[in-house]
Amino acid sequence: MNYVDLHVHSLVSDGSMRPEEIAVHAAERGLSAFALTDHDNIAGDAAAWQAAADLGLGFLPGMELSVQLRGRKLHIVCLGFAADNPSFQAIYRRVRAGKEAKIPEIIAYIAAKGIPIHKEDVEAYAYGPLDRYAIMRYLVSLHLYDHAQPLWDNYLDPAVKALGLSSAIEAEEALPLIHAAGGVTSLAHFHKRIGLKGLTRAEQEQAVRDLQGLGLDGMEARYPNYSEEDRAFAAYLIGKYHLLPTAGTDYHGANRPEIELGSGLAAENAIPYDIFGGVAARVRRVLLPACDA
Repeated sequence: MNYVDLHVHSLVSDGSMRPEEIAVHAAERGLSAFALTDHDNIAGDAAAWQAAADLGLGFLPGMELSVQLRGRKLHIVCLGFAADNPSFQAIYRRVRAGKEAKIPEIIAYIAAKGIPIHKEDVEAYAYGPLDRYAIMRYLVSLHLYDHAQPLWDNYLDPAVKALGLSSAIEAEEALPLIHAAGGVTSLAHFHKRIGLKGLTRAEQEQAVRDLQGLGLDGMEARYPNYSEEDRAFAAYLIGKYHLLPTAGTDYHGANRPEIELGSGLAAENAIPYDIFGGVAARVRRVLLPACDA
């Protein structure tokens, strides 16, 4: 069976590998296709597309978009959109403005916590314009933790909150614009804090219904640390509401070393090709594997 991964991060956001290196790793792992879904950033999509094409892999351009639903922060995996579409650009300019805002102030906040950090240090870790992820990459280089998440929990997220930068685009506005750009939208890791954690199952179901009413196409049927109950509940929602199933490992390379591309925490959780095929049939931008071209 062919395998895929539709939730992958590069060093354009908080992963450790360059976009083209992910394509090489996907080929080494025997995957047929993957999507690049960096947080609120598409700067790596072109390089990943070209590398995938060179290797005969399928590819979906993507982005993991931060949105709000009634004040709750969610991540939406957006796949297959045309990045040059005016509707997408309307979102993207706003998203990028937020991610690039008050960088000197964030650096000063972190420095006040006793971390040796200056703007000049961070600039060396920028991938395009200076943003929060450049700060994260610099902090990773200090080897404060063996994972990247504590850097967000202890430094970046508190700085963002203190500086009033926590808001995100509303789901009601964002989802239709992704559709207008020819893409599909999928709720990522519904079971996590940036998701629907803390709600009852009935409340989670209502939230998914509300999102579908706003234009949500699907949700992740598989995710590395879903419990059996989470996975069954996702399958129930996908079936009941005719949602598009997507799946991915949330791969971050060395910044989340226990997660492997295509299979997550265990080989038996490898993601089948039909997940890619279902999305590919509904989007505007997709590179099919060489065997399918």
